[in-house]
Amino acid sequence: MGSPAELAAAVLMMLGFPCLMLAALLPSVPAFAAAAAVTYLADHYLHRRGSYLINRLGKVRAGASIRFLVRELLVLLLLARADLSRSLIFYAAIACFIAFYGFQAPHGALTTLIRNRRRMPVATRNVDLASRIPIPDAPPRFLLDRSTEKMLHLDLAAITGILITVETGSTVYGMTGVGITLGLAFLYVIALAPYVRGRRIPPDAETVLAATDAWLREYRPQTLLYFSGSKDSAYQVNMWLETMEQLETRPLIVLRERVILHSLAPTTVPVICVPGGIHLMNLDLRTVRVALYAANVGKNIHLLRVPTMKHVFIGHGDSDKIASVNPFSKAYDEVWVAGRAGRDRYAIADVGVRDEDIVEVGRPQLAPIRRAEGGPEGPRGGAAVEHCPTVLYAPTWEGWDDDPGNTSLLLAGENIVRALVSAEPPVRVLYKPHPFTGTRSEEAGAAHARITALVESAAAERAADPRFQGDGDERARAGADLARVEARLAELTGPGGEKGDEAEATRDGVVDLERHEEIARLRTEWNDAYWRSFGAAEHRVVTGAEPRLYDCFNVSDAMVSDISSVVSDFIESGKPYAVTDSAELGAEEFKRQNTAVRAAVILSNGAEELGQLLDAVRDPAADPLAGERAELKRYLLGPDEPPSIEQFNTATADLAVKAEARNAGQKRQAAAATRT
Repeated sequence: MGSPAELAAAVLMMLGFPCLMLAALLPSVPAFAAAAAVTYLADHYLHRRGSYLINRLGKVRAGASIRFLVRELLVLLLLARADLSRSLIFYAAIACFIAFYGFQAPHGALTTLIRNRRRMPVATRNVDLASRIPIPDAPPRFLLDRSTEKMLHLDLAAITGILITVETGSTVYGMTGVGITLGLAFLYVIALAPYVRGRRIPPDAETVLAATDAWLREYRPQTLLYFSGSKDSAYQVNMWLETMEQLETRPLIVLRERVILHSLAPTTVPVICVPGGIHLMNLDLRTVRVALYAANVGKNIHLLRVPTMKHVFIGHGDSDKIASVNPFSKAYDEVWVAGRAGRDRYAIADVGVRDEDIVEVGRPQLAPIRRAEGGPEGPRGGAAVEHCPTVLYAPTWEGWDDDPGNTSLLLAGENIVRALVSAEPPVRVLYKPHPFTGTRSEEAGAAHARITALVESAAAERAADPRFQGDGDERARAGADLARVEARLAELTGPGGEKGDEAEATRDGVVDLERHEEIARLRTEWNDAYWRSFGAAEHRVVTGAEPRLYDCFNVSDAMVSDISSVVSDFIESGKPYAVTDSAELGAEEFKRQNTAVRAAVILSNGAEELGQLLDAVRDPAADPLAGERAELKRYLLGPDEPPSIEQFNTATADLAVKAEARNAGQKRQAAAATRT
């Protein structure tokens, strides 16, 4: 339904039309003008927000063109009811609206043609196509951005002029408005026309693909990361970008959806987005020896068919979820897991993945996670609280089915948060939900909203408590630092740096290394300033891309979560953690089924066991699971030495050798067959 504000705007807009009809029948120019203003403003607001309700209105035959046409017809009714049906302005208004809608067809055709002709068969980043093919500048953004809305709103001049004419009796206003509307519509169409022909359009698909192949032959990629998915799954490929940048072989990223390319984090690795399966299968990838897959999706088959490279499933997390032992994984040459636990997981699941095809490579992405350095300094009596232990609540989402074990949000979430915000001695709560939360289940979305309200209410109460005031001057300095960093980041990454469209972004999307490094440094500064900008005891709801999950790990003293890769990753920190047994299997059975919880405090849905976790946080001597966590870390994530990125590079090199050996064998067989 969209946000409450969007829903209110849609209701106002739809109610405005009956009011327009009533005002036209009376007739009342002031009432008509007021109702028209409401419908125009509400329509504009919904378009500006990109509201889902705009599409829904179109589905019930109340699309934008219909809404504007109805308003124009009601203006004619107003003229007729004002005894102006035989006047010049009446006929001028009819002619204006007919001609105005006559301009809609060429306008729509031109905007569609421009977008289609400027849509590349492959879109790229960090790939030099500009030196190989001419890619012209995009049309000015204002011509194509929300073009339908802009064109339709040009009738505002005619309607305003006509209303003034009805009120004053002077035809000049109405004729002037009609002239402005038709003149602007004509100019809009004329302005678009040059961008559909000649040098204003990019080369055809065949030329672009040939240039891409020429670049590939020159770059000679060796290791490829392949990804397909929805916009919400972009995090699954983003988590591998830093690892790809650290490879000792020449890396390449291949994406299948444009929406993923738009959501891709900045990277120095060359990226090619190939939406078409035929185009992908014809790309010159002959030098690639290792292909890495971060998700099990149907489009993987388009690359899996290539025998000259070895195919590896690396996934996007390491957990005890069913997805971590998907039978589809046997389609790959190898499956890379973090540690021994991943190998055992496949053996127990018996889904056809052979033990000799599993390689332990650690988790290179976990390098930013800092290890625990002793217990936190807790609050003392009624004195001012200088430091509260921080507990991160990071539940996973509801999943694709209604298994109660998917997430703690539904049955335990509110109990967990209530216990944490009311804990004595006090702790700080960070609530960071999974990005998919509420996308499938309205019940999960409602639970998330209630938990958010709980945290925010507790934060407001704590803000009024003098024990938690902290250093106001430090927060002010941090706020100033935050504003400074955000302003600079906006300069580097904001609208000023955006390209006009896909073709322009492909042409100019070669990373500026100096700028890229500055952005990375600024993001580190931003993270530091963010955590300093509010009190050390202030509860917080953390959503969006920043701060990142691992940043939350680093400022937390403990975590509560569900069965997901979040738990396995947090184990890298060595800090205490709790996992909720939402399916109520019982602690022993829960541990038997889920390796990552063997060193966890197991919570029931009532969260009564949270005291054990808080005791371990406040006093390391009261932490009986510390040794088990260290042992479990080695089992789940592998040894600390050699570093995971070295293990990953070694596995890549070893598999490339196997691919070369296979290809050489095929050449020998072909040569032998030719001789015979």
